[in-house]
Amino acid sequence: MDAELGESFREFVDGRSSALLRTAVLLTGGDRHAAEDLLQNALIKAVGRWHSIDEPEAYVRQILYRQQIGRWRLKWRRRELSVAETPESPPGPDTASAAELRLVLRTALSRLTARQRTVLVLRYFEDLPESDVARLLGISVGTVRSTTHRSLARLRALAPELAALDPEPGRGQPPSRDYSPVEVRP
Repeated sequence: MDAELGESFREFVDGRSSALLRTAVLLTGGDRHAAEDLLQNALIKAVGRWHSIDEPEAYVRQILYRQQIGRWRLKWRRRELSVAETPESPPGPDTASAAELRLVLRTALSRLTARQRTVLVLRYFEDLPESDVARLLGISVGTVRSTTHRSLARLRALAPELAALDPEPGRGQPPSRDYSPVEVRP
């Protein structure tokens, strides 16, 4: 790798590693050590092809997703253990309630399966459309939809206090209608 490409890679890592690490932490269920390993492996893979990468961040994120998929497709299962703090941006004005919600969300996410967590991270934290999530994970759009639905239902059951974040309260509930009695004639 020549000096110019090496400098380009260093600038990318300096500028984007914290955002990529946050995504990796979410993908690993809050395990910072596993997230750091996931990100480091992705960066190692990317540096070897750095000269031919058009969109570096998209490329590295794709590696992150695929490596995480590989982890939960392994025949043996590792017991997940949440031991690390999620890297966050500097606290804002209402830090107490925001911190509490982040802790609740992180705990609830860590109790989901790896597949459920990965689908939710891609859909809502990475803001990818269902078709892109399906393509990245190698599953159908219907599977993405059903997994998303089940994962959100489980999150709501695990952490009802997250309902305060729901922009549409009552979403998923049938609308209540005032039906007047109808007379049925034979």
